[in-house]
Amino acid sequence: MSTIKRNASSIDEISAPEPDPKRQAVDRHPDVKNLAYPPTTAVAKPAPFQRPSALLTFSYTPSRTLEFNDSALRYYIDPPRGANLRYGYERWVKRPEEKGRLDGLLKALSSHLSRLGSTESEGWKWLNDIGVVSWRGVMTKILTAPYEDRDAWEMNVMEVHGTLYLEEHLSAARLAEKEDMTPNHRLRSYYGYSFESWCTSSMPRTQEKLEGHPPGWSGDVDTNVQWCSVVKTKLADTRMVIGGEVDCVRGQFKGGTDNFVELKTSITIRGPQDEARFEKKLLKFYFQSFLLGVPEIIVGFRTPSGQLSTLQTFNTMEIPRLIRNKPGAWDPIRCLDWGSQFLSFLRSLTQAVPPLSAEAEHTRNDQEVEAIASLETGPRVWRVKFEPRVGVSAWLLDEDGVLEVEAGEDRIGFLPRWYWDDVQRHGASFGERSDGEQEETVKLRSDVGEPQIPPGWKI
Repeated sequence: MSTIKRNASSIDEISAPEPDPKRQAVDRHPDVKNLAYPPTTAVAKPAPFQRPSALLTFSYTPSRTLEFNDSALRYYIDPPRGANLRYGYERWVKRPEEKGRLDGLLKALSSHLSRLGSTESEGWKWLNDIGVVSWRGVMTKILTAPYEDRDAWEMNVMEVHGTLYLEEHLSAARLAEKEDMTPNHRLRSYYGYSFESWCTSSMPRTQEKLEGHPPGWSGDVDTNVQWCSVVKTKLADTRMVIGGEVDCVRGQFKGGTDNFVELKTSITIRGPQDEARFEKKLLKFYFQSFLLGVPEIIVGFRTPSGQLSTLQTFNTMEIPRLIRNKPGAWDPIRCLDWGSQFLSFLRSLTQAVPPLSAEAEHTRNDQEVEAIASLETGPRVWRVKFEPRVGVSAWLLDEDGVLEVEAGEDRIGFLPRWYWDDVQRHGASFGERSDGEQEETVKLRSDVGEPQIPPGWKI
């Protein structure tokens, strides 16, 4: 039986306090640095965003093996009218909650680098111009933070040869909490995966007809299976490599992002309150697709009991216009401005620490000197925490904190040791960062009615 894959602003200031001259001599690492919560009333500065360009795709198999092929690729097909989203629930193979490791993305990045240039070292030079490597989900949390009023989040940050690596931080307690869903929450979570099975096929434009199952059902849900895309893009002056799951494509897949499709479910809109909730959900729908260059989002509206009622298709780039000037409307320009400021804040955190002055050296005891030596020779991992309506706080983890992040695995910080060793081995290949090639960008403007879209970019 076949399987179906899983779902996978402006800032007032960087409010870290000015260094206290009396303290500076004895403490080179202020305990916490802060970034003010972005006010939604201030004027946002438009930040250019580069058209995402596809680098490669890969698949996860039912055994969670990563393969550089399109075996998990699915094709969009219209679902049957009134499809039962509860169908197959008892056979759902749910992948356990786990830490948001970068391993799969780093394997894909390493594979891409190995194919560039005539030598291995030449390929690694390409990484020199990349400012951020992250999963799409982490970048979505960052960009939507100006309008997040409920959920806090934490991430771990490392800087290696000028590139920032971002990983969502999930403690053991948080993982257990995510795993311990109520029966109702678990069922509602399943509806989204079931919708994917009803909406996809293993072949283009062909509805599945599996023996023993209703027409249109393309296979029981196994959330180990995913098809992922890795893209290169740029926000303001920061080039990024971002990876994320893609639900399906419309028609034949030709290697680009132009026919990617994102599938979502939502409760049928029954009144103004439901409409307001849905319009707020559109913020995450929008950025999840925007970041990977997905041009089309198809939403299946369902009844409370899980019956598919209607479908609605959204052009990703038109979504901001649909909610503009409505009560509680969000502004993507503010989100991109905040994202640019946030990445600048992270860069300021991870800059090299100057050597100790002679005066400061004499004030340290043996334990403090040993701790600093560990920080300067070992991996530096920053913990960054976002709290709604408060802002961002960040601090450098001590040795115990880094050990907790490594969780007994073969890692340097949160990076797998094999990747760390590769980066260190090729570090001599990294030179000065270049201005790079000419790039297509989208610069969202607040003074015009339509987004400015470069020719040929369908989203």
